[in-house]
Amino acid sequence: MPIDAAKAVAAEPRSAEITWDHKDVQLYHLGLGAGTPATDPGELRYTLESRLHVLPSFATVAGAGMGVVGGLSAPGVDIDLAAVLHGGQTITLHRPVPVRGTAVTTSRVAAVYDKGKAAVLVLRSEVADDEGPLWTSDAQIFVRGEGGWGGDRGPSERLELPDREPDKTVERPVREDQALLYRLSGDWNPLHADPEFAALAGFDRPILHGLCTYGMTLKAVVDTVLGGDVARVRSYRTRFTGIVFPGETLRIRMWTGDGRVQVSVTAVERDDAPVLADTLVEYS
Repeated sequence: MPIDAAKAVAAEPRSAEITWDHKDVQLYHLGLGAGTPATDPGELRYTLESRLHVLPSFATVAGAGMGVVGGLSAPGVDIDLAAVLHGGQTITLHRPVPVRGTAVTTSRVAAVYDKGKAAVLVLRSEVADDEGPLWTSDAQIFVRGEGGWGGDRGPSERLELPDREPDKTVERPVREDQALLYRLSGDWNPLHADPEFAALAGFDRPILHGLCTYGMTLKAVVDTVLGGDVARVRSYRTRFTGIVFPGETLRIRMWTGDGRVQVSVTAVERDDAPVLADTLVEYS
């Protein structure tokens, strides 16, 4: 088995310095579809440097996602990247993300689970600057064909949606060029840009980054439920269950209560095909 779970979890964490400024934040927000209408005061909070605040999901691209990259090359991990799928993502905020900063990200393999036909790596990144902790990010990475060694299966928690109509439902269009813009924030996988590569992966055209959908969904929750106040977000988690093609429309359903927003995301044009599940935003 190419994954040595004990070795991977016991390996020394890796640290690296990351930096970002308003241009990185603005580019990320534009990659999520921010800025329409361009003069809307609510959108200018994401696009104009003099009014800028940072959507917490920016944490997934700050420093070009060094936690995931480092984790897939950690001791005890020797895998075929073609077998890798991003299964889920969690961010815990310790304080609001600043518009510009220099920080140290410390990354490690927090857990390895045996799902039978696949292994799951939990890649954890803890980010702090001179003032203290900023955020903790957990990426759940499925590695097909690497399970079956008899290890811990890990948690299988599912978040049941309330048995009632959602409190809010919004639709968000995905531009035809959105993946091309989003990838400028650091995810250069040709699956999201090159039709020939997408065909080799079994798709008839390039697909949108899962983390772009993740960011679009959080923006919809912040704008719809939290009054545009990004500082209220405490944590955000999801499980990736389906793909999105540029040009499609996301239907985002929200159930609110007790400092939590449960969310369901589907693709409108494909009969509400599931895209994100077990999605929860916790806020103050």
